[in-house]
Amino acid sequence: MSDEVKVHTQDRMLDEVNIRILKLTQDGISFTHSPFTHIAEELGISEEEIVDRIRYMQEHGFIRRFGASIGHRVVGITANAMCTWNVPDERVEEVGAVMAGFDEVTHCYERPRYPDWPYNLFTMVHSYTRDDCEEVARQISIATGISDYRLLYSEREFKKTGVRL
Repeated sequence: MSDEVKVHTQDRMLDEVNIRILKLTQDGISFTHSPFTHIAEELGISEEEIVDRIRYMQEHGFIRRFGASIGHRVVGITANAMCTWNVPDERVEEVGAVMAGFDEVTHCYERPRYPDWPYNLFTMVHSYTRDDCEEVARQISIATGISDYRLLYSEREFKKTGVRL
């Protein structure tokens, strides 16, 4: 990559090292105590500099988040239910906060209603069995007072990938 090739956001630019960090991390990092060791060695910089550069890129909008994701199916969590809830519009914020507080809930979204689909709040529940998912939904229902809901179970998972350079 030549020095002329730069990525721009507003009035800021990424240099070649930052671009290489993005490319080297976009498919994941090692699950180790020092996940940036290999990248630091390849780039000839310290792990601390890599972390500083990632922080800079987040602060300046080049990356929105740098997070971890666990392959839940690999560790035996194979029952996954999208719970759809019919929540009064004036209670969405309050109820969504309660639902998102459950450890088993990994995602909580508000969605538009449709004439043939009254559900407007969606929670993704991960557990070991369908019975466990149903129990979590029951507990959420009790905690929120929302009894109109449906569980939609995942049949298979498609490959998920983030944005690539």
